[in-house]
Amino acid sequence: MIEALDIASSVVEALDIACWKGPFGDEIVNRAVRALEAGMVLYAPQLSFELSESEARLLSANCLAPQFRNVSYRPGAGALQGASSEGVERDKLLAMMRRYYQRVSGLLKSLCPRYVGALSPGFTSYRPARIDGRATSSRDDDTRLHIDAFPSRPMKGTRILRVFTNVNPRMPRSWRVGEPFEQAAARFLPAIRPPLPGSSALLRLLRVVKDQRTPYDHFMLQIHDRMKADQQYQREAPQVTIDFPPGATWACFTDSVSHAAMSGQFAFEQTFHLPVSSMRDPENSPLYILERLSGRRLASE
Repeated sequence: MIEALDIASSVVEALDIACWKGPFGDEIVNRAVRALEAGMVLYAPQLSFELSESEARLLSANCLAPQFRNVSYRPGAGALQGASSEGVERDKLLAMMRRYYQRVSGLLKSLCPRYVGALSPGFTSYRPARIDGRATSSRDDDTRLHIDAFPSRPMKGTRILRVFTNVNPRMPRSWRVGEPFEQAAARFLPAIRPPLPGSSALLRLLRVVKDQRTPYDHFMLQIHDRMKADQQYQREAPQVTIDFPPGATWACFTDSVSHAAMSGQFAFEQTFHLPVSSMRDPENSPLYILERLSGRRLASE
């Protein structure tokens, strides 16, 4: 259910598709890429990820190891992390997550053909824990509006494209989606100081980061943290609530879509990374927007 707010029509692009593999018509393909790059959420209410009877038994928080928020799978490496399951159950969980990755890969190949060859897979995640009621710090609290930026994983301007599917048979997954990235950036950027000279090299020397943190990563991380810490912003920023029903799939560039996951349990998520140069409209990327607002070069992407 989408709240009747003025920004609702500019936030969600609904797609009438029910299969993971195309071909899709030119109208749907063009609409999908245009909406994604404009900072909208693609919403396919009929695109479900069907589970077998044995896989449905994995809809349990018990398959999540203590101290982990998600079960994660790295395509290619085949490694599974965060699972408490062992033996046959672990094999089923791994196979289910691998199948989700394959389904999403096929979807994007047909829905966003201009990205083919440029997308690189990130983690596949299974999220069996309830969102609401989870104790965490404000910085890690994903029930607060935020854009995605990672302290230890510099993106250097590369886009973060994520696809989600609600596999809960009864409960919707509720999100809040906030104002466009440029508006949020313009709100917080003036108070953010540039990184100190030599700070990037020091962070890498201390192994705080896995790669060089560019000025782009510095500003994105600061915006992420300040959005979450500002309680007045959380209450008063333009926003819309979306309840993604059981069986629904949705996607967005989470580095530009201000979002907060409010409630729900049992969902899949697949991350892909996309170079800005492979976008149809690179000017819509956070990198270009921050460079325009700051008047300086922030990354080499």
